[in-house]
Amino acid sequence: MNEIKTLIFDYDGTIHDSLVIYEKAFKEAYTYLVKLGIAPVKHWKMDEIKKFLGQNPKEMWDSFFLRLDQETINQASSIISLSMKKQIDEKQAVLYEGALEVLKYLKQKGYQLIYLSNSKRYYMDANKDAFHLDRYFDMMICSEDYNYIPKSEIIKELIHHFKGHAAIIGDRIHDMDAGIKNGMMTIACDYGYGSEDELKSAQYHIKDIKDLLHLF
Repeated sequence: MNEIKTLIFDYDGTIHDSLVIYEKAFKEAYTYLVKLGIAPVKHWKMDEIKKFLGQNPKEMWDSFFLRLDQETINQASSIISLSMKKQIDEKQAVLYEGALEVLKYLKQKGYQLIYLSNSKRYYMDANKDAFHLDRYFDMMICSEDYNYIPKSEIIKELIHHFKGHAAIIGDRIHDMDAGIKNGMMTIACDYGYGSEDELKSAQYHIKDIKDLLHLF
């Protein structure tokens, strides 16, 4: 643990309780598909929606129960993006309690903090501005800037910029795989959106983001 100098953070389900704004945005896009006559009327449950969080847009639509053409996907994605951006700008986005205090503490202790999200750039930038995340993170990385390649490959490209040994903190299989494939410590956020099976390979498990205060 003493050799860890860099902490790589996932965002949604780790720092940001993104279901708060994503549920509304997703349902708006689905209503659009229903109006087009492409999708059946469906009453989505929260557990059904949250499985999409942490996936990049391509993975999300690939796992969707309908096969849609690219033009329709682009339009539905735009509806989700515009809704989420509006909600963030209107200060409806919610971070997990204590998240910023944890980041401040780790920053003051001298850790290099990396933001790594399977998201579009607009989303990363909107959250950066809303919560002043650049006060804490030394690097902010979104998968859109890397053509949505897996997090493990993004890390491989950037690992020479990291200080010392690194740990990755997240709530989905993408985070665990990225850590394992790059020889990093893995810390699973059991309070996020991933299943128990996704996170079973993690070296450490936390029930609250504030648990990091005791680990580091």
